[in-house]
Amino acid sequence: MVGRVSEAVGDCVTLFLSFSSLQYGQNDVFQQVNMSIAILPMSAEYGWNPATVGLIQSSFFWGYLLTQIAGGIWADTVGGKRVLGFGVIWWSIATILTPVAAKLGLPYLLVVRAFMGVGEGVAMPAMNNILSKWVPVQERSRSLALVYSGMYLGSVTGLAFSPFLIHQFGWPSVFYSFGSLGTVWLILWLTKAESSPLEDPTLLPKERKLIADNCASKEPVKSIPWRLILSKPPVWALIGCHFCHNWGTFILLTWMPTYYHQVLKFNLMESGLLSVFPWMTMAISANAGGWIADTLVSRGFSVTNVRKIMQTIGFLGPAFFLTQLKHIDSPTMAVLCMACSQGTDAFSQSGLYSNHQDIAPRYSGVLLGLSNTAGVLAGVLGTAATGHILQHGSWDDVFTISVGLYLVGTVVWNLFSTGEKIID
Repeated sequence: MVGRVSEAVGDCVTLFLSFSSLQYGQNDVFQQVNMSIAILPMSAEYGWNPATVGLIQSSFFWGYLLTQIAGGIWADTVGGKRVLGFGVIWWSIATILTPVAAKLGLPYLLVVRAFMGVGEGVAMPAMNNILSKWVPVQERSRSLALVYSGMYLGSVTGLAFSPFLIHQFGWPSVFYSFGSLGTVWLILWLTKAESSPLEDPTLLPKERKLIADNCASKEPVKSIPWRLILSKPPVWALIGCHFCHNWGTFILLTWMPTYYHQVLKFNLMESGLLSVFPWMTMAISANAGGWIADTLVSRGFSVTNVRKIMQTIGFLGPAFFLTQLKHIDSPTMAVLCMACSQGTDAFSQSGLYSNHQDIAPRYSGVLLGLSNTAGVLAGVLGTAATGHILQHGSWDDVFTISVGLYLVGTVVWNLFSTGEKIID
């Protein structure tokens, strides 16, 4: 049983990382959701068609893809604090430069958005690395859910304020205001955060010992056993399922306001505000799922079974609710379906997103970078493909592909995943 001191210290670190994730979410929402709101007045101003919009949306993932594995290696070798700090300041600068790039021309905008992705690509591996050193297995699901819910709440914040900023000050104000928040965050991060308990001078010896005794990941990694990692079927299951999960998730994140605007006939302000509800649902259900998962583990359920149950909900829930959109005419019911789809999707935080620390705690940053590379590929392909599909097909076609991948992911996950440590 983890001591109360360890739990209290772990909770403090988790809350601070959650604040970090809030900043990450506010910037991440530019790439997935706020950018898709700003893209409406931007495309009207510059005359972009749906295919061009899809290209712009997906260009972020070009850079994001490049730094997934590199960010994991960097975090596992030098510590997550430095890596996350670098990422935040990098993407904040790129965010501020976005309006300038858009005015210069499409090629400049694509480059700046790719640069933005470079900074954001290191964030999730760095956060995963830090959690593996601070949080024991009994608290892993709810800690990870709390940290990632910072992204959801950041998205809520961005979606709530972006339509107002666009309406009052024009679309460039969104990028200037949120991009500048990175400076404030960086000051707090550099003065308050540490990569591991071993580096924190404020911890008492008994606190440091309790945390170290209950966390599998302690010492920095000096070399990566790539052949061993890539020889394990559960690793490939994690990679493949990350792809299946992110295809549907990124499409909803990037195209949801456009769906509201084009199909449900909401205006810009309504599209932005209504996009808040799925994110709020995700923040609530992610933490509920984390509590359920950790409770099951503490009551004797195997970690493997818990991960399979939670990820099955994370796949089949969105698949079910997306299929219902084909049969719904009411805008209210469509928004509710979207919220339920994203809410059940958030159970993945206690499924595949917790699994990196289960199967390879010492290499959790690298492993998340590896699987998230597949997830980013899904984002690149799915976001761009949606633009082309909408020029020649319908939203039903977009949702059908997502549902198919959710079903494939369910089968692969339940056949090949495990919650046991397979790489020491």
